[in-house]
Amino acid sequence: MQVTRLYTGDDGRSHFEDIELELEDFGGSGRMSEPWPARSVVFRTVSGDYDWSFHNAPRRQFIVNLTGSVEIELGDGTNRVFGPGSILLAEDETGQGHISRAVGGEPRTCLVIPLGDS
Repeated sequence: MQVTRLYTGDDGRSHFEDIELELEDFGGSGRMSEPWPARSVVFRTVSGDYDWSFHNAPRRQFIVNLTGSVEIELGDGTNRVFGPGSILLAEDETGQGHISRAVGGEPRTCLVIPLGDS
């Protein structure tokens, strides 16, 4: 299962890294990853006109897009669009951060899953 990691590099800037989560075969139950400790689940919706300037992830968290899309731009001008079903592991809690903006004027719904034991 592919996840895009958004992290702060040694240069103080945010970067993308595509990672593949390893899944173990559980037969009829499907393929599953090892458990990730999570604190909660947040249900989120944002309007179709948001355009947030540089900001950091408030904590280490998964963001799972359900509907709509988000464009994320990095300080070097690189940008990617994440649509329904995409999974982002946001870890750029320090540094320059990233820009987030709506795509096509559509609102977006997503699940935010803060990671950690506490």
